Amino acid sequence: MVSSKGKQRRPADVRASRASNTRDTSDAVDYEALARFRYELRKFQAFSKAAANKAGLTPQQHQALLTIRGFSNRGPVSVGDLAEFLLIRHHTAVELMDRMTKLGLLNRIVDEADGRRVFMKVTREGERRLRKLSKIHFEELRAIGPTLTRILKPFRRF
Repeated sequence: MVSSKGKQRRPADVRASRASNTRDTSDAVDYEALARFRYELRKFQAFSKAAANKAGLTPQQHQALLTIRGFSNRGPVSVGDLAEFLLIRHHTAVELMDRMTKLGLLNRIVDEADGRRVFMKVTREGERRLRKLSKIHFEELRAIGPTLTRILKPFRRF
């Protein structure tokens, strides 16, 4: 085999050249790994949506309960915090809180230091529904854990 410079190239040199071209991970994209990861996320989200609906909640209400309960150990969660954690606008978080308060899932607590600020606390009913949903979500995550671990391995290389 003759190279572009007129030198004789051995097959091993050609294989090494091809291998070095495919080993450059700086520009490489593992589309299959990304597609599999996104697929597993969508499946889990579909599972979560169905579970929330079965519990009489919207997926957003479930996420709000989980956010408020999950992050309240650091301090009370405000409406602004909820908006930030759920990646929604402040007025959308207010509407969500209003609906959930009417359903008996949340209580409002006015900040004593700043009366304009409102914190949220999960009620017993909200806690009951959240506990039930969280248990089945943990079961689902345990079941898909090995698949997720396998899927995430390619991302450790980058």
